[in-house]
Amino acid sequence: MEIKSYQNQAEYFVDHYLLADPFLPYTSVLVGIFLCKLVYDLTELFSSIHTKSYSALTKLKRTEWNNRGISTVHAIFISFMALYFVFFSDLFTDQRSLQGLMVFRSSPLSNFGLGVSVGYFLSDLGMIFWFYPSLGGLEYILHHSLSGIAVAYSLFSGEAQIYTYMVLLSEVTTPEINLRWYLDISGLKRSKAYLINGFAIVLAWLTARILLFIYMFYHVYIHYDQVVQMNTFGYLLVFVVPIALSVMNLMWFEKEEANI
Repeated sequence: MEIKSYQNQAEYFVDHYLLADPFLPYTSVLVGIFLCKLVYDLTELFSSIHTKSYSALTKLKRTEWNNRGISTVHAIFISFMALYFVFFSDLFTDQRSLQGLMVFRSSPLSNFGLGVSVGYFLSDLGMIFWFYPSLGGLEYILHHSLSGIAVAYSLFSGEAQIYTYMVLLSEVTTPEINLRWYLDISGLKRSKAYLINGFAIVLAWLTARILLFIYMFYHVYIHYDQVVQMNTFGYLLVFVVPIALSVMNLMWFEKEEANI
């Protein structure tokens, strides 16, 4: 009976607080931070047992190895979420006009995905600052800050979530970039896998970080009558953040292409 009572209390707490709409954004951010720590520890444990080159790395390189494990898992998670909401879900389609303007729509699932992403950006920024500049320089701080602010605003305001997910879909390139680093640090730079990975990066980058951004700006153009009704700060984020990230993406794309 006592165990059943604790179970009922736990279920009540989860349903009425952790997963309740007013608390879901905060809960999802905490979940994102917790998952980052969990993935970091699991990456460290798995690599120390199954990867020979891991133990030969310096402490700082092992930290970066584990950190890239976090970014890879986050990228896979948020890419699937973004693919679903941008191309498969009907949440943001014009056919649902009776449910309000597209730029003001959200759902518990869309909020949860954005919250986990905010938790990731906060965790990764914390690690970048703590180990600065070993895990990334000013360009990484700028990228994560712009992304984190835009995602957090979209989460807590409920505005422009469709465009936030379009931008987050660019994270589909992160696993390939991290794999390239893993191959390099493991002494496999001359391998066939490294060459194939390079072409995969170019293809994914061109698709997700250049062509998709062009599509996003086109989508904003044809739905401008809705975008203009957003809060001023959200309106500016829809234009400023993608433009800034597009410039950075073009610079990084040229750099990656030169290294293949």
